[in-house]
Amino acid sequence: MRKAVNLTENSVLESAKRTIATERRGLEALERALNNGLSGPFTQAVETIGDISGRVIVTGVGKSGHIGAKLAATFASTGTPAFFVHAAEANHGDLGMIAKDDLVLAISKGGESAELRSIISYTRRFSIPLVSITCGAESSLAKASDVVLLVPNEEEACPNGLAPTTSTLMQLAVGDALAVALLEARGFTAGDFHVFHPGGKLGASLTHVADIMHTGERVPLVPQGTPMPDAIQVLSRKHFGCVGVLDGNGRLCGIVTEGDMARNLTRNLAELTVDDIMTRTPKVVKPTVLATAALALLNKHHIGALIVVDDDNRAVGLVHFHDLLRIGVA
Repeated sequence: MRKAVNLTENSVLESAKRTIATERRGLEALERALNNGLSGPFTQAVETIGDISGRVIVTGVGKSGHIGAKLAATFASTGTPAFFVHAAEANHGDLGMIAKDDLVLAISKGGESAELRSIISYTRRFSIPLVSITCGAESSLAKASDVVLLVPNEEEACPNGLAPTTSTLMQLAVGDALAVALLEARGFTAGDFHVFHPGGKLGASLTHVADIMHTGERVPLVPQGTPMPDAIQVLSRKHFGCVGVLDGNGRLCGIVTEGDMARNLTRNLAELTVDDIMTRTPKVVKPTVLATAALALLNKHHIGALIVVDDDNRAVGLVHFHDLLRIGVA
C-alpha cells in the first residue's frame, strides 16, 4: 500500500538537493578513478571494442539493464554497432544472438546477478571478449572479465541505500564515456551522425545547405548592367524576394532585395540598373554548411535568403528561410 505523501515545499527541495549532491559526489569519485586505477582498463576497453569486427552486445538486469539498453542505443547511433540482450532472456535462447566476432559489455553493480551466469559462461566457452562495468572488484563477473571497469562503490541517493541511483548514474557516465571515446577515435563526423538520425529536430539540424538549396533555373540571377525593370521581373517570378548579380566572369558580385528597392523608391527605378542599388557584399553560404548555421546567419542579419556559392564564388544555389522552416530547423 502506498503511503500518503506528507512533504512541505522546503522538504521536497531539500530532498532534491540531497539527491543531486549525492549523485554529484559519485561522479566526482568516478572522475578521480579515471585519473588513477580506472585509466588503464578504460583505455583497454576502448581499444578492445575498437578492434572487434562484430557488435557490442550490452547486457544486464534490473536498473542496470535499463542503463544497458540506453547505452546500446548510444553506441549504435555513434558508429559502434550494438544492441541490448537482457541477461534473463539470454538464458532462454537469446544467447544465439551473440556471434564469435562480437563483444559483451555486462553491467552489474555487485557483479553477482544470477541471470548473468549463462552469458558469462557463454563468452568464456567461445572466447568472446567480456568487458564489465561493476562495483564488485572480487565479484564473479569481475573475475571472469577480460577488462573490468571498476566503478567506485559510492553512497546511493536513496536514503535507504537500496534504490540504484548514484550507481546507475555512474554506469551511464562510464558507458557514455566509452561511446564518445570510440566516436572520437573513429573520427565520427556530424555527417556520419546524420546517417543514423535522419528524422526529427536532430536530423533537421544535421542537414546541410546542399541538401535543401534551390538550384539551376530556380535561382534568381542576372548579369551586371541589367535594367531594374528586368531584374524586378526575375525577382517576382522566382518568389525569393531577391536577385543575385553576376559579374562578367559569372561570379557573384552583389544582390538586389525587395528592401533595396524599397529604399530607392524616391528614385526612378525604370532608369536604373542593378548596379545602382545592389548590395555589393551579399551574405553568402557554402553548400557544406549545416542548415542550423545558415539559420543563424539569416537571423543575425535579419534577412530571408542566402545565395549559395562555391569556393570560386560562383552561385550554385539559394536557401530561403522557408526551406529551413519546412525541414524543421527554424
